[in-house]
Amino acid sequence: MQTAVLPQQDKPVLSGLPWEALREILKPLPEFRVNQVFQWIPRGIASFQQMTDLALPLREDLEKRFSLYSTVIAGRMEDPDGTVKLSIRLHDGAYIEAVLLVDGAGRKTACLSTQAGCPLGCVFCKTGTRGLTRNLNSGEIFEQFLHLRSIRPDIANIVFMGMGEPLLNLPELRKFLAVLTDTRGIGFSKRRITLSTSGIIAGIRDLADQGPALGLALSLTTGDAALRSRLMPVSWCNPLPKLKEVLYYYQQRQGRRITLEAVLLGGINTRHEDSEALAAFAQGLDVVVNLIPWNPVDAMVFEGRSLREPSSRELAAFTRRLEQRGLKVTQRLRKGRSIAGACGQLGGASQEGYSRREAVYTEGSVVSARINA
Repeated sequence: MQTAVLPQQDKPVLSGLPWEALREILKPLPEFRVNQVFQWIPRGIASFQQMTDLALPLREDLEKRFSLYSTVIAGRMEDPDGTVKLSIRLHDGAYIEAVLLVDGAGRKTACLSTQAGCPLGCVFCKTGTRGLTRNLNSGEIFEQFLHLRSIRPDIANIVFMGMGEPLLNLPELRKFLAVLTDTRGIGFSKRRITLSTSGIIAGIRDLADQGPALGLALSLTTGDAALRSRLMPVSWCNPLPKLKEVLYYYQQRQGRRITLEAVLLGGINTRHEDSEALAAFAQGLDVVVNLIPWNPVDAMVFEGRSLREPSSRELAAFTRRLEQRGLKVTQRLRKGRSIAGACGQLGGASQEGYSRREAVYTEGSVVSARINA
């Protein structure tokens, strides 16, 4: 993935194809050759010529018929806390962002996007202001991981908490996961993957019935049905009572604890009654509550009021009230805020990626792409 220009799109792209699909497209190659190609793609090689265990005529034939990848990095930003945010240009000129997070213990997490933009319009999320451009295909999801892994090879976890709603792109997400977890390739563990959803009831039921078995996080924000409908329009078609029913169903089928995420907006969903409503929603479910103090985004308003972060007093009081109700509560680490790479801040990538003053480039590396700005 060293090229700084988009590959030709008149040829099929091999990145992100599950093994069975790769075998079909590479017919009549024998299976051991398919295995070799399948194992080379995740290494982030620049061309088929680097597949050195293939005969030269075969490499040349593959080069003529296929493309390895379909995306390039348009910009890279780094926060002093170790967070790296990438602007990634897709074959049709659309842009997405992916983030590499590093926790206090040095563990690396890849935060991936599943859509270019998002159709759901949550009032506290920058991505929602862009609207939806389109779903990503499995290769475009996979290549985000490859771009991030070329920066930090030891990625320990993956979260689908980037741009878009993962459960609105479940078929392509499943293809990506089939590639990622296949032991003939990367063999990434499903137990180290978490999907965050705004609460698509049909998608949660589908995930419960068909898998794969991932960690599930629900972006709840508030247990007050009326307030949630105003903050998160998705609630109009996915009401809280039915959402709770499908979470019960998911836990019965999958047997895994669910994370309830609550983006805290100062003075809006941090009141005593808000903690009571959240605790009531959680009752009977096996959950941990993850509190996410809102990360500032310019010009974000709710019903005429500018959004603000909760004060430390609001956050402490809200946490205490939930714990008094017997809930396990954690707080999201604030990572990447100075580069707009934190929760709710993605969506700033434009046709120019990031400006030269903002971006950090590593000339000639597998993750760099020069921007013509």
